[in-house]
Amino acid sequence: MKLRLNSVIHNIFLKIQKQPILAWIISILWLLILGSVAYLWQLGNIGLVDETEPLFAEAARQMTLTGDWITPYFNGETRFDKPPLIYWCMAICYKIFGVNEWSVRLPSALSAIAITALAFYVLLNYGYSNFYSEKQQNITTKKWVSAFIGSALISLNPEMIGWGRIGVSDMVLSGCMCSALLAFFYGYAETEKHNLLAGREDENKTNKSFTSPWYWAFYVLSGLAVLAKGPVGIVLPVLIISSFLLYLGNFKQVLQEMKIIRGTILFLAIAVPWYILAIIANGQDFINSFFGYHNVERFTNVVNYHSAPWYFYFLVVLLGFAPWSVYLPLAINRLSFWKRSIWQRQPRSHQLRLFALFWFANIFIFFTIAVTKLPSYILPLMPAAGILVGLQLSSEFENKTTTGTNKTSKSFTITNWINVAFCAILASSLFISPLWLTLIEDPSMPNLEQTVLRSNVLYIGGGILTTMVLFEVILLLFKKGRWLWSVNLIGFAIFVIIAILPALSLVDQMRQLPLREIAQTVITSRQTNEPIVMLGLKKPSLVFYTQKKINYLYESPLVLKQLKALAETEPKPPSILIIGTMAKFQEAKLADNQYQIIDKAGAYQVARLSQQVMATGLK
Repeated sequence: MKLRLNSVIHNIFLKIQKQPILAWIISILWLLILGSVAYLWQLGNIGLVDETEPLFAEAARQMTLTGDWITPYFNGETRFDKPPLIYWCMAICYKIFGVNEWSVRLPSALSAIAITALAFYVLLNYGYSNFYSEKQQNITTKKWVSAFIGSALISLNPEMIGWGRIGVSDMVLSGCMCSALLAFFYGYAETEKHNLLAGREDENKTNKSFTSPWYWAFYVLSGLAVLAKGPVGIVLPVLIISSFLLYLGNFKQVLQEMKIIRGTILFLAIAVPWYILAIIANGQDFINSFFGYHNVERFTNVVNYHSAPWYFYFLVVLLGFAPWSVYLPLAINRLSFWKRSIWQRQPRSHQLRLFALFWFANIFIFFTIAVTKLPSYILPLMPAAGILVGLQLSSEFENKTTTGTNKTSKSFTITNWINVAFCAILASSLFISPLWLTLIEDPSMPNLEQTVLRSNVLYIGGGILTTMVLFEVILLLFKKGRWLWSVNLIGFAIFVIIAILPALSLVDQMRQLPLREIAQTVITSRQTNEPIVMLGLKKPSLVFYTQKKINYLYESPLVLKQLKALAETEPKPPSILIIGTMAKFQEAKLADNQYQIIDKAGAYQVARLSQQVMATGLK
């Protein structure tokens, strides 16, 4: 008799759970596949992306050169934007793999992989898809399904992939913070499990002699989160955990379990020393810049023109967590979080979904209130979204796999069709790309529209998504909606490999490659003591690739005076190398006969302004 596919899947999981070694091999292979596709594949194949990534890369390189691991520097000036953890990680990678793009991005990629792996482990142990009691014989199988689906959703979404492939501090912060939250929950559930196994009749009575090692991991990881991006690394975990415990009514009990005083001392021992050393080394400048401007002002005022409407993060979640975001309302509604008394009666091991909701909601609300808004700010809620939706999808999938029933809820069916419509809209947007490509204005990519359309990469991406939609429609018509997640997963993975990565490479060739070529020209053509100037633009990648100080001159009316001041510095330079677009040269009032063009690349040109011209021609 031919076994149905669902029965085959169920039998596979039964065999896996009976062979621990096989189970771990399959789990590691699964995580390696996810990590490779999402983060490691072609990680270093494109150059550093202006304007932010080279700032981190160069500050880390300066640490390796100067041996100053306390104060970050960029282009000869202190950089107090972020704490040092990301610089330390990059510098270590430089020591091991050399100074290159792979080393710059590896800390972010490993942080994303660490979140995925730890989430897989937590789901495997506490991934109950329903908060009501379940039959014992199905529990292990269901948690395996939850772990595989949940980890896939955490890895394969645009927000995690995007920030896991760029060398800035956001993913390192998320890696530390999200791992800390997962460690807390594991310790929280493990403590109750330990007490029950110890034979205690009163499940609410705390075993004061037992503190889960996972709680200590929480303190360590929270300390590292503060070293990754500042106070937000502990403020958000405290908000999430406090609101979760207050809702359940066991706040004081859990604080006792966590050994809060000793844990706080451990946290402070990791998080605080660098801040003290940085204040000693830099004084009030560090306090005003880091704590004042980059923390308080970002929350209370618009910084660097990064303002957005109140609904901004609804759009970020919708697109950043695509194609899974349409399932979030269903997953949150199925939680029945308003039934507080039911949740309070549930064992801790069944509360992961509720914890993920508090995790998601606190971060979303916190940054919605903040005045400065950036898509990367809510990156730490993506793993929570993955857990919420992963447990919901696995619940629907498991019902068929373990019970054989064909019943599918009406709300889940409707959401599946919404998913199909959403993916169809995404596919359509790629097919009509000629309409919106013209709206992208970037002087460094003057031929963007023609180059992208000629490559057909967007049409290929649209074809992949359209094929995915067709398979999804077939599944729904044959009432196999529980398998739709797998089509989403495979389709999106193919979309990333065949469309997204080639598109990024194409943009790199247009936007960043010319700067790298100009940097190489500067290295080979620069004379001794010759200043390097960039007109009207700030492209930090020039500092990284030339490994020289770049003088950025912005205000067009003052450029000639600034150039003259550079020419009069001692010892007087023989000439000045000037980099910019033709438009920036014209804005600076530089006549064609005042400089000699050495090289052109893309929209940029590098020219030499001689000492004679500087002495007589600048007015």
